[in-house]
Amino acid sequence: MPDPVTILLVEDDPGHARLIEKNLKREKVANKLVIVRNGKEATDYLFGEGMYSDFERPSTLLVLLDLNLPVMNGFQVLQRVKSNDKTKGIPVIVLTSADDKGDVVRCYDLGCNVFMTKPVNYEKFCETIRNLAVIMSVISLPERG
Repeated sequence: MPDPVTILLVEDDPGHARLIEKNLKREKVANKLVIVRNGKEATDYLFGEGMYSDFERPSTLLVLLDLNLPVMNGFQVLQRVKSNDKTKGIPVIVLTSADDKGDVVRCYDLGCNVFMTKPVNYEKFCETIRNLAVIMSVISLPERG
C-alpha cells in the first residue's frame, strides 16, 4: 500500500495559507500539510538541505506552489525541482494570484502539472480550493524510488 501523500504548501501569505488549509480540511482532505514561507525553504525541504539536512523527505509528495515568493521565487523552485532526476516526478500545482498568460506558459514549459489562479474574491478563492480538493482526490501520484 502506498504511503499517504504529504502536501507541501509553499505560500508566503499567512492568510492565504490558513484559508487553503481550512478549505482543504473542509473538503475532507486529511493529508499531512507542511507549510513553508519562501522558495528557499521549499527547496531545502525537497532536497534535504539547510534546516532539513537531517530530515527524510516523505516518499509521496505533492507541491502547491505560489509564484510570488521571497528569497527564491516560484519559477526558480519549479525549475530546480523539475530539472533534477530525483525530484522531477513530484507533481507541482502552481497556485498563484498571478494571472499573466506568459506566467502560465512559462510554468508549463518548466514542467508544472497544473496551473491554478487564486481569485481575489473570498468565495471564488474558497471554490478554487474546493476544486483543488476534488482534483487531489482523483489523481494517482508516484512514490519516490
